[in-house]
Amino acid sequence: MTDSTAKAPEAHFSAVLLPHRSLGRKGFITLMSVISGVSFLTGIAFYLKGAWPVFGFFGLDVLLVYGAFKLNYRAARLYETVELTDEQLTVTRIHPSGRAESWSFNPYWVRLELEEIDNAANRLSLRSHGRELRIGTFLSDDEKRGFAHALGAALYDVRGSRI
Repeated sequence: MTDSTAKAPEAHFSAVLLPHRSLGRKGFITLMSVISGVSFLTGIAFYLKGAWPVFGFFGLDVLLVYGAFKLNYRAARLYETVELTDEQLTVTRIHPSGRAESWSFNPYWVRLELEEIDNAANRLSLRSHGRELRIGTFLSDDEKRGFAHALGAALYDVRGSRI
């Protein structure tokens, strides 16, 4: 008789990596209101002095700032999940479009590398059997160090439990 209640492998480590955005929705509305108000008042001043075409350019500036922030917020929807079990280390990247990519590594063979680079962003990557996957590219250098330490400790624990 077979056991139909097979247990899923226990996760030793699980993390969701999210890009940081310091300006929330309320802050964005406040900033756009201030920019719009200043542009409108400045545009009115130019209009009253007879330079009416300038008024339209102030509106264009507001639209460009708005568009840049919207693109930035769209890019912030990117995130990565990292899950470590006894059998595998799985990294799943969810793109802003909703498309998901997933990579799996054997936790015994995978090597976690944090490359510290002067005057540039550090690189955090997983390497195994000639393959390399850069992870957490949107994290700050301190966040990469902290994540590398936590994942490295979890990999060490998993490898120790196999012996």
